[in-house]
Amino acid sequence: MTTIYHNSRCSKSRQTLALIEEKGIAPEIIDYLDSPPNKDTLQSLLKKLKAGPRDIIRKGEEAYKTLALGNPELTDDELLDAIIQHPKLLERPIVVKGNKAIIGRPPENVLTLL
Repeated sequence: MTTIYHNSRCSKSRQTLALIEEKGIAPEIIDYLDSPPNKDTLQSLLKKLKAGPRDIIRKGEEAYKTLALGNPELTDDELLDAIIQHPKLLERPIVVKGNKAIIGRPPENVLTLL
């Protein structure tokens, strides 16, 4: 099963979804703005990505600046809480297959996962 954490308003997310579908895969699509992941889900994604919370935060978002999320003293839990409260902060798209995940930036990254 392949899952994509998707934002239909994002061109990279749409391109990534199109690449997946071109491979004949009908992924589970999770619109994370409408259904934000909880902390357990985010921690599971991080494990599959082999990444930390700072790796999945969009640094160009206004909330990143407003909440001073670049502060190195913030804990992983604090960063995850910020993503939960402001789902726009989640890097997109994230594609999951089995126990692995990848960020679709650029969209072609997902081809290594499929």
